[in-house]
Amino acid sequence: MAGRRAQGMEQTKEKLLKAAREAFAAKGYAAASMDDLTAEAGLTRGALYHNFGDKKGLLQAVIDRIDAEMAARLRVVGERAETPWQGLLDEYRAYIEMAREPEIQRIVLLDGPAVLGDPSTWPSQNACLAETTRRIRSLVADGAIPPVDPEAAARLLAGASLHAALWVAASDAPETTLERALDAFRRLAEGLSRP
Repeated sequence: MAGRRAQGMEQTKEKLLKAAREAFAAKGYAAASMDDLTAEAGLTRGALYHNFGDKKGLLQAVIDRIDAEMAARLRVVGERAETPWQGLLDEYRAYIEMAREPEIQRIVLLDGPAVLGDPSTWPSQNACLAETTRRIRSLVADGAIPPVDPEAAARLLAGASLHAALWVAASDAPETTLERALDAFRRLAEGLSRP
């Protein structure tokens, strides 16, 4: 009995996440009404409140889901590289490029910061920062890059890529902005590998 109830709760949560993700991507957070979201999912407002607290909590859950998907995609990019350092840089470049994808652009990079505040304080960004710090520490220890403070380098790479992605997402000419951002990011990052 408890197993069926838990499964039903999980299905309810998934329905709400799916409906919200579609609505936030199509209409934006502000224009997506809670009544429309719950009706689309075939549920009540009570289900939304019970599972996510409010619309803002639902947005956070949608962003967490998208962030997890982005992280999985980025790991694949990094694993294809010839070296761990190149893999790290490829992941950051791919992150910046994702800013052109409509769903990521609108939900994660435009609406997310407007509603949830500075993305650099989000749990997903902090987890990314910790992982990058660990990887840079390992690269320095292995002699793959010259000695550098791992946390400082990680913060600079993460900050540069996040702000580049935000810039691309908000740009009226995203392709041109992307090209400029990737060129500057490459030059910045390459400096870390030089003695």
